Amino acid sequence: MIKEVKTRVILILVLIAVSIFSIVPSLYKNTPGWWKGVLGNTSMHLGLDLQGGLYLIEKVETNKAIKEKLYKDYTDIISYTVKKGFNKRDIVFKNQHVKISGKLLKNPSSLHDYIRHHHSSLKLAGDKIFFKPSTLALYKKEAVSGALEVMRNRIDQFGLISPVIARQGKNLIVLELPGVKNVKQAVRLIGKTARLTFQLLDDTPSAVKSLKKGIVPKGDEILYHSKYNKYTHKITEKIPYLVKKNILMSGVNISSTSVQVNQYNQPIVAISFNSKGTIEFANITTKYTGKRLAIILDHNVYSAPVIEEPILGGQATISGNFTIAKANNLAIALRSGALPAPVKILQDVTVGPTLGADSIHDGIIAAVIGSILVIGFMIFYYGLSGLIADFALLENILFLMAALSLFGATLTLPGIAGIILTIGMGVDANVLIFERIREELRENKPIPIAIDNGYNKAFFTILDSHVTALITAAVLFYFGSGPIKGFAITLSLGIIINLFTSLVGTKVIFDIIQNRKNLKKLSI
Repeated sequence: MIKEVKTRVILILVLIAVSIFSIVPSLYKNTPGWWKGVLGNTSMHLGLDLQGGLYLIEKVETNKAIKEKLYKDYTDIISYTVKKGFNKRDIVFKNQHVKISGKLLKNPSSLHDYIRHHHSSLKLAGDKIFFKPSTLALYKKEAVSGALEVMRNRIDQFGLISPVIARQGKNLIVLELPGVKNVKQAVRLIGKTARLTFQLLDDTPSAVKSLKKGIVPKGDEILYHSKYNKYTHKITEKIPYLVKKNILMSGVNISSTSVQVNQYNQPIVAISFNSKGTIEFANITTKYTGKRLAIILDHNVYSAPVIEEPILGGQATISGNFTIAKANNLAIALRSGALPAPVKILQDVTVGPTLGADSIHDGIIAAVIGSILVIGFMIFYYGLSGLIADFALLENILFLMAALSLFGATLTLPGIAGIILTIGMGVDANVLIFERIREELRENKPIPIAIDNGYNKAFFTILDSHVTALITAAVLFYFGSGPIKGFAITLSLGIIINLFTSLVGTKVIFDIIQNRKNLKKLSI
């Protein structure tokens, strides 16, 4: 019996030492590097509501993604119909559908067959070509999921700790970015569409002549190259380019990007394509040698060099009078991938660190007051036994803070509420045990037997109550997000730790008292 008690005492003392060792890096930022290295550089982090940062709600404009997908199919279909001898005017691109007329409407059978075999996601009904409802729903879902993944990749490269990125409703994305210092930069980078396309300039004599008359040729669009002031970053000049709408290549096959310096000592963004992109880029530069190829990012023409010879190595560069910071942001945006659809910021809230400091201060005061009240009540009502329960309560708080630090958990305001709730729950199990011991003592049973029976009889009741509470916390964690998860984590850890401290931590003290003194009276 004595050997078993010693083992449990050593276990508790080791846990207390490890807990104190684990908590220090979370409380003291200048902890030596070797100390943090032993713990795997883990520590407790503060959430958005405690350390400040950025809260965004963004809407994914799925209709624009659908429009672009339809336009790609439209360019292929129109090429087919022209080859078949139909007039270009008989097929017109609208916002969410393609309208056919004239001879094509009177003889649609070949178009029906072509769409069925080559564009199975489309449907021709009457005078309209449009996406099937099932395909439309799938594309919209993919657009939001894709945007979510791209944003997650971009935020990961910010080096932020414990950001929250979650889907809300059909096309909304919620972002919580704790610790963001440069809010404007974060908003620009996260919301940047980063849609890289390669398109030909239309510098044919007929196109130039039409443009002089104020007419934009069909199949063309006017895009601009914006020049910025080096110091104010405001647009100083916009140079127009007549660009063919047909996209020869997009940036989906980019494998890597980096910031380099050209011969003029100016930052540029170097792009490397994967094997598929390398072949595609080689075919384009071979086919259009001598033509001007516009490199376009988010409808802004960055450069439009002449293709002097085929480029077979899968390399390209983007130049645009960048600063190092701007080139780096562009490289991150391209490397993380283009957003499959533009996003619109619906809500942009900057949470100041002062609010977080007030929340921490108030939370600590609430925890201290709650602890004092619980400790005082237990001593008043249960005497020496209440003091033993209070020791278990302090153990509970210590172990909980250590667990949060070791897991690198994010502490939020609801998380502090979870800790305060745990303080209240921390003595519940001991109250059940003490009442069972009192019942045994009323039956005039010896104190050692009364204590053992009290723990044995209360065990399953305590286990049941903790398991049901743990299930509730697990449901909150699974379905909740952000602060709700923070509450669920602290509550779950508190429940598990409380089982140990109430059943083992207090029992070992009673055993020590029994072994050292022949108890005739128990203060309970």
